[in-house]
Amino acid sequence: MTANSRSDDLLRVRDLSVSFATDGGVARVLDHVNMTIGRGRIVGLVGESGCGKTTLARAILGVLPSNSARVDSGTIDFDGTDLLQKSPEWLARNVRGRQISFIPQDPFSSFNPVFPIGSQIMELMKWKSPELSEEDVLRPRWRPGSYSRARRNADYERVLILLRKVQLPEPEAILRKYPHEVSGGQRQRLMIAMALLPEPKLVIADEATTALDVTIQAQILMLLRELATDLGVSVLFTTHDLGTAYEICDRITVMYAGQEMESATSNEFFNHPTHPYTNSLLRSLPSREHGIQGIRGEIPSLIDPPTGCRFNPRCDNSVAVCRQDRPDPTDMGDGHIVRCFNPVSAEQRAKAS
Repeated sequence: MTANSRSDDLLRVRDLSVSFATDGGVARVLDHVNMTIGRGRIVGLVGESGCGKTTLARAILGVLPSNSARVDSGTIDFDGTDLLQKSPEWLARNVRGRQISFIPQDPFSSFNPVFPIGSQIMELMKWKSPELSEEDVLRPRWRPGSYSRARRNADYERVLILLRKVQLPEPEAILRKYPHEVSGGQRQRLMIAMALLPEPKLVIADEATTALDVTIQAQILMLLRELATDLGVSVLFTTHDLGTAYEICDRITVMYAGQEMESATSNEFFNHPTHPYTNSLLRSLPSREHGIQGIRGEIPSLIDPPTGCRFNPRCDNSVAVCRQDRPDPTDMGDGHIVRCFNPVSAEQRAKAS
């Protein structure tokens, strides 16, 4: 990797394949997936349910189930380190919850209902605070009394400052409350604050606004966008909602049945979609001109997926080679990457619209 690419890219996933052992056979959930996240950028990972978005996020975090998941190939280069070459203990101590943090889909189930919010956040800070020394991080076991009063006070002030940044009024009062005593929007703001408190380089937001109503969704998206920009944090935002991706993402990667199909800036993705699946996905959005258009056929089984491009049985542009081989990534210009032997032309796009 050159010094220039190292400075521009925080995360580079290359040729990643992940399979799961199931009762019905081996499910090939990720098939030689590529993805890049630039420093300080928000990248949307878009696709239907079951396309592999969450599996990719879990692979980056290093939390794939050890009893059923297997990484068959690939690298996950995070800030110059291949995470797949590190032990689970090293990842837990140095990366997960520190350099890479996570915002869950359901903030309510992520809190313990029997403890005040403040005690749960301070427990996080005990282990993941940026105030921790290198000696603390390397220590195999936390000793009683090792959370000094001075660091605890500094951590508490850091918590109050960030709760105000996520627009939570009277943060001291909120810290004394239990999870059920705050609204869904406030819980999601707390989750965002907890993800940002360790001062990570990357935040993974997994369908982070799905459980909220539309007006609160818009507020949370704007807040996440502002915080990521202000703090220089990269965000991987997984979603099945193209409207949400349009609102927040600098760049979008679309997946189908465990394969990435297309990756482009948000402007290019929505104005010049090139892969047939991307076009079909965008046409499926309701509009006044053509109503709702579904995609013919069904999502394939990941236990016995089609050879070549997995979208080929449902693709109007499919040719013989699509059923035999998976196309390599092709740069269409300005970082617009597509994997397709017969991409959609401008004339086809104009006719479809």
